[in-house]
Amino acid sequence: MYQAVRARLGALVRGARAARRDAGMVTSEYAMGIVAAVAFAVVLYKVVTSGAVSAELQNIVKEALNARM
Repeated sequence: MYQAVRARLGALVRGARAARRDAGMVTSEYAMGIVAAVAFAVVLYKVVTSGAVSAELQNIVKEALNARM
């Protein structure tokens, strides 16, 4: 019985070690994720700071500040 338990425990430990080696992203995946996030932030910044969107956001803030409670 002890040999079976020991064999099963050994298999579980080996499986856990194998899973740990493959877990997470590698450096190149982190770099690609950061580049994509920065590109999205630049596009979002350009959209928000454009004339039409900026004016509309200012109107929304003005209406919110002038709202009656």
